[in-house]
Amino acid sequence: MLIRQTAANGVVLYLSGLLSAIGVGHGFSTRIGGVSLPPFDSLNLGQSPGQPRDKADHLQENLNRMQSAANLRDRRRIWVQQVHGNRVAVVQDSSFECGTQADAIVTDDISAYLFVRVADCVPILLASPDGKAVAAIHAGWRGVIAGVVPEAVKTLAEVAKIPTQQITAAIGPCISHEYFEVGPEVVAEFVRLFGESSRWADRHVDLPEAVATQLRSGGISNAQIDRTDRCTARDRDEFFSHRRDRGITGRMAAVIAPINS
Repeated sequence: MLIRQTAANGVVLYLSGLLSAIGVGHGFSTRIGGVSLPPFDSLNLGQSPGQPRDKADHLQENLNRMQSAANLRDRRRIWVQQVHGNRVAVVQDSSFECGTQADAIVTDDISAYLFVRVADCVPILLASPDGKAVAAIHAGWRGVIAGVVPEAVKTLAEVAKIPTQQITAAIGPCISHEYFEVGPEVVAEFVRLFGESSRWADRHVDLPEAVATQLRSGGISNAQIDRTDRCTARDRDEFFSHRRDRGITGRMAAVIAPINS
């Protein structure tokens, strides 16, 4: 299970014991420890579409606080324009252009840290066994169906030159099965991809279980996958939720950086 940690600056993160054992800097943020005002209170790390919008100086201060809490102060932030697809961006030097359309990022660049935003979708962090190559993934239901998780696993293995079975993974807080009600057409897509299961039936879909299934299918054992029982829609005090708050809400982030050694 992920471990809840409060940093010295008040920022609350969830950390993976498995990733911490490798030594990679990482974290799954919460809404706690920032400066933004309602409805973005308080550690908002991204704008929501439409109005109202958070103040740019609040976002920057929140980013600074989160980066400090995750011990990534000396790294440059790498982010992508998330589009609910399966493209994986590979970052290996300073020429990478942030804002590239993708839903997963892989790097072995020790000057960088990876950053994906979520507010109900599943954040996933991956690392090679030596921590010198890492990945960050954003996976909503469309991304899961499109295969962004297996694509990221394959790409990280190629960059690190390792078999996928050696990868360690952490699945961060997201919307839970109980709160993720969908249309029958979405359930049909999960049945088509994964087969019949109570985890995607009766108009509800279990996104973290679908992600875990894809990780296991890629050769990553349950012992190498950290998870959490936290739900972004249910646990209002800790998390933003696009669905619960009808789109007017903040964003959390998942961050990770390769070991500098």
